[in-house]
Amino acid sequence: MRSACRSNKTIAFTPEGRAVRLKIAHLTRYDFAEPAQYGLQQIRLTPKTRRGQSIENWSVTFEGARQQVQFVDEFNNQTLLIGLEEGAEFLSIRAEGTVLTDDQSGIVGQHGGWTPLWIYRRKTPLTAPGEAIRQISQRVGSAFNDEVSRLHALMMTVAELVRYETGTTGVATTAEEAAAAGSGVCQDHTHIFISCARLLGFPARYVSGYLMMDDRVQQDASHAWAEAYAEGLGWVGFDVSNAISPDTRYVAVATGLDYTDAAPVSGLSFGNAQQGLEVSVQVQQQQQQQ
Repeated sequence: MRSACRSNKTIAFTPEGRAVRLKIAHLTRYDFAEPAQYGLQQIRLTPKTRRGQSIENWSVTFEGARQQVQFVDEFNNQTLLIGLEEGAEFLSIRAEGTVLTDDQSGIVGQHGGWTPLWIYRRKTPLTAPGEAIRQISQRVGSAFNDEVSRLHALMMTVAELVRYETGTTGVATTAEEAAAAGSGVCQDHTHIFISCARLLGFPARYVSGYLMMDDRVQQDASHAWAEAYAEGLGWVGFDVSNAISPDTRYVAVATGLDYTDAAPVSGLSFGNAQQGLEVSVQVQQQQQQQ
């Protein structure tokens, strides 16, 4: 299941310094052409508790499957492993709740967890640099007073050179392919930024999550952006598709080296050819109780 994104013309701005309560409902439904025989799915749909956001209440429920185990993976993602029920004709996964956010100017803070920081400099099949990535990195240059300024320049360079356009890339499109084509969506923007940042010497990671939009509550998928590690500040977020650092409208759910580590739902199945996929995401601001 792929993350979607919108341009910066459709996101809503909230007053600076004001905490926001976001109400989120995320439904994913798979319909099978034949009754299921066997299948395992990893679900990463529980928001992180971190600087700038905290869970007020949250639940993940499903039909057509049974929970096998719950664990925290190597990237500190809350993960559920579920197994399809034999004979199931569909799988429905619903994640919903409220999350409190406040504006930290995109700063997440120092690195934590037991995965070493250097891992985030490692290239992956989706982020391996080629000539197009190298050209973008070279355009950024090095004449900056600090690392954050250089990373912001990288974000703006990617946004300028790779236009937001749906239908030109797929879930398996690499950063190099999207950069060479000059178009893509938030998954592609994020992979390109990560690949360039690592080439420039920064640890960088992929973030999947939610973004509150200005012109709609209903969305067709979740969102994606990048985080890079700057000395002194720690992890800082960069949303290339909207050319900003995340604020109160953003809720981070999962992180990893690329999309495959942070996908909301991933797994394998046998004997149950997929017939249809339905995804519905709703993100809206909920008034704080006085």
